[in-house]
Amino acid sequence: MLKNLPPVILASKSPRRHELLRAMNIDFKVVLKDVDESYPENLSPTEIAVYISEKKAHAFDEAVQNEIVITADTIVAIDSQILGKPEDEKHAFEMLALLSGRKHEVITGVSLLRDGKLTSFFDLTEVYFRSLTPEQINYYIRHYQPFDKAGAYGIQEWIGAVAIERIEGSYTNVMGLPTHRLYKELKSF
Repeated sequence: MLKNLPPVILASKSPRRHELLRAMNIDFKVVLKDVDESYPENLSPTEIAVYISEKKAHAFDEAVQNEIVITADTIVAIDSQILGKPEDEKHAFEMLALLSGRKHEVITGVSLLRDGKLTSFFDLTEVYFRSLTPEQINYYIRHYQPFDKAGAYGIQEWIGAVAIERIEGSYTNVMGLPTHRLYKELKSF
């Protein structure tokens, strides 16, 4: 149990992150700030996730006192290529076709900010997709509209149930927030 936590701000509009924090029995309020999510070209996938998470946290530097701000950024990487959120159906199809039958990495960078103190970490999960037909990919895109998800899929949806053969690492990390690691960090923060 996390006892005596100061008020928590979750700087994310992700319904999955909201759900995961509620599952951890953490009371929080959502506060959003516009942040430029660009990053230097020379960063590795893990560095990118942490870099963007820290940019999101720094948007709160002057805005909060005696509260913990939680920010996160999740990316999907395959062959050192970063797959962000798809722009449209064609882009989503291209991403899922690239992931089909292959292993990729899901990386979430998380930052905790309180009274000027910033702590950041990342978690990495390997996800193995079975091969998908074009019909299956189109079905998923039409019925689940994965345009707000890195890599164009949500593990908790139909595609996770039928296309993911196995994962190595945290399931909640693939959803967008590595809760096991967040719990540990909040206890020591």
